[in-house]
Amino acid sequence: MESFKIIAFTHKNLPFDLIGKLHLNQDEQTTVLGAVKLNFGFDEFLFLSTCNRVELFISSQHELTPVFIKELILFLNSRLNNVEANTLSENAEVYLGDDAVEHILKVASSLDSLVVGEREIITQVRKAYDFCNMLGLTGDFIRLLTKQTIETAKDIYTNTDIAKNPVSVASLAYRQLRDLGIKNDARIVFVGSGETNTVLASYMQKHKFANFAVFNRSLENAKKLAATLKGKAYELKALPDLKEGFDVLIVCTSSSEPLITKAIFDKLNNNETSKKIIIDLALPANVEEEVAKNKLVRYIDIESLKAQAEANLQLRKNEVEKCEQIIKNKTEQFRWLHKERRIELAFGEVPRQVKAIKDLAINEVFAKEINLLDPNSKEVLEKVLSYVEKKYNAVAIKTAKELLLKPNE
Repeated sequence: MESFKIIAFTHKNLPFDLIGKLHLNQDEQTTVLGAVKLNFGFDEFLFLSTCNRVELFISSQHELTPVFIKELILFLNSRLNNVEANTLSENAEVYLGDDAVEHILKVASSLDSLVVGEREIITQVRKAYDFCNMLGLTGDFIRLLTKQTIETAKDIYTNTDIAKNPVSVASLAYRQLRDLGIKNDARIVFVGSGETNTVLASYMQKHKFANFAVFNRSLENAKKLAATLKGKAYELKALPDLKEGFDVLIVCTSSSEPLITKAIFDKLNNNETSKKIIIDLALPANVEEEVAKNKLVRYIDIESLKAQAEANLQLRKNEVEKCEQIIKNKTEQFRWLHKERRIELAFGEVPRQVKAIKDLAINEVFAKEINLLDPNSKEVLEKVLSYVEKKYNAVAIKTAKELLLKPNE
């Protein structure tokens, strides 16, 4: 396993915008990755790209010096300037052998993620393998490792509580909406189109909500979010003029003053008597206190969500030790799986050679003697030799495994 290495560019050491310069879409991967493998003489190569990391899985004898890493990333993106290339190469995380195996198990199990316990990463690892395998970049080692990685992540998600409760404000806000029984045709109004509202909008779109309006100071940004939701976009100043009413109002802007005043709420409410849900994800609050206390309003603010997020994160942290023990065991298990596989591959030639020896004996060395036998005797002899051939192959591989896989020998 000494030739297996990982170069990781992650949120822990690098800004998101710089990591983003190493992201490649599938068309770019199709064009570039094969050339990378060929140019650097890698035996196997896998490219993993997510929203907060780019990782390169390599089977190679190359020493991963900053100079080599810089050359590699410039091959991936020749548009990087010298400062960017130096920053990336000097802050890359490098893992070798067993440490590299343990690292990818942690990544797929979300222990190395920005949000511990998020499940999306296991799917991203699987898709990265499938795509690189389709391009002919991976081989037997990365195939075996990916299988072990997915099994480990499934084990952790099934047998620990690492992913039991959400820890992001957006995911908690969506869970509260879901628990309140909001119907899919509910009138949902977003005020603000920044990152938090965008993430919450993605949850709602994923779960088939379909009636959206987006208000933002910049109409252009409102249109971007509205386009993904197939909703309507408006400038923020048009908010009091909304005639369609709302069931859910989600507010998150950088305003230092409340945007949802009693006067605006009364206009938006339009004399409706149904209960309204207002989610205020801004600091300071974007909703006037009088509105938040209105008996027609179910008010959810960021402080209550953060308190729940911190409690949930602590629960997840309590599970990390259990997860790390599973990963340690799985890393050790993979070491033996890899050795077994190497033995199987090394002994793959044995059955062919044994068969050749058998055929030589029957057709040349003892051909005259065998031709003197009657048909029944020939048939019995062939059965005996085939049985010996089969058993010998099995015993040879078993004996090799027993000898070579003994710990400390």
